[in-house]
Amino acid sequence: MLEQEHASLTRAHLKTPKAAAIAGIAFSLLMFTIFWLLRRSVPTDPLESGAWLATNARTVALALNLIPFAGVAFLWFIGVLRDRLGQQEDRFFATVFFSALLYLAMLFIAAAVIGAVILVAASAEPNELINSATFRFARAATYIVMNVYAIKMAAVFMISTSTVVIYTGIAPRWIAVIGYLLALVLLVGSYYISWSFAVLPVWVFLISVYILIDNLRR
Repeated sequence: MLEQEHASLTRAHLKTPKAAAIAGIAFSLLMFTIFWLLRRSVPTDPLESGAWLATNARTVALALNLIPFAGVAFLWFIGVLRDRLGQQEDRFFATVFFSALLYLAMLFIAAAVIGAVILVAASAEPNELINSATFRFARAATYIVMNVYAIKMAAVFMISTSTVVIYTGIAPRWIAVIGYLLALVLLVGSYYISWSFAVLPVWVFLISVYILIDNLRR
């Protein structure tokens, strides 16, 4: 009997908005750190020479090692957020939420490709790898996967979550409006905006902070 009560209390704590807020804030802070490390180490040009392999490989490797932790925090954020919606979430939005999983999958794929490049560079001559077609293909493919496809999936997730916010009232409408505007920016100009990678973490941080503050007020 006591074990059942303890399990019920544990589940109640896991279902609180605070869990979603903490996970969302952790994801945002980790992604901000990752984005900062990559921006200061790797040029934005997908056709750059690759000189960073000789000077900034360790910094990039640190950023790549943080990505799985950010992914776990994002999954926790999505899971607790959906659990908070409960019966208010219909099948359509439950399906659209899978865009978040596609975003994470592409993020992991891009990280794996860059990680493989760093691993090969550590066991070969840097100049030989930089001048190879394999490096240029891996660099360009990573850029396209992240700045075109992954960012578009992030925009779909923001649109669906903003719609859920409007229909269920789990957050103010102005947060949903900001989500729509930022998602529109990603859909239209993600390929041309170098900071588009940070838009989703900013929005998740915003909604997470609101949920946490609202939970503390209650």
